[in-house]
Amino acid sequence: MAGETLTQVKPLRADAQRNYDRIVEIACEAFSENGVHTSLDDIAKRAGVGAGTLYRHFPSRDCLLAAALVESRQGLDQSAEELLARDDAGEALNDWLIELARHLSSYDGLPDSVAEAVNDSSSPLTAPCSMMKDATARLLARAQAQGAVRSDVNSDDLFVFASSLAWAANKSGYSRDDLRRVLNLFIAGLR
Repeated sequence: MAGETLTQVKPLRADAQRNYDRIVEIACEAFSENGVHTSLDDIAKRAGVGAGTLYRHFPSRDCLLAAALVESRQGLDQSAEELLARDDAGEALNDWLIELARHLSSYDGLPDSVAEAVNDSSSPLTAPCSMMKDATARLLARAQAQGAVRSDVNSDDLFVFASSLAWAANKSGYSRDDLRRVLNLFIAGLR
């Protein structure tokens, strides 16, 4: 068929898929326990595979981190779609910023990795960051159209703010209520 790209990802063998899944499972646990700078060799050992197997599936830390965040990112994408359908666009934006901050604070050190990915188009985290930034822009545009947010606010400002909230949550142990309180202070300046 002319004009179509016929690239197909070759499925993994059953044993390779088991190794991949096990590495991601262990990485999620290790990142939750020790942050994103957990030793990849330790993750390989805990997963019962050699370092070569880990690096064959995940050539860099960011590749493994992106795989570990897939499930929570899918939930975040779904949340964005639900919030875009909400009548009160200002409140939807508030809730999005909390959800985004919570996602970005999933693992200690994740906000730093995301900040680096935003400026590195070759990072495996760039595409997920772009999706989050796009959702932020769409929610902001709706809130601005309803007059809930000043017109001079841009989505990059909000993404940086959510990343900062996530960083604060990592460093200070902020709860969801703490994040909401800080967000409300910030939002007051946006109106």
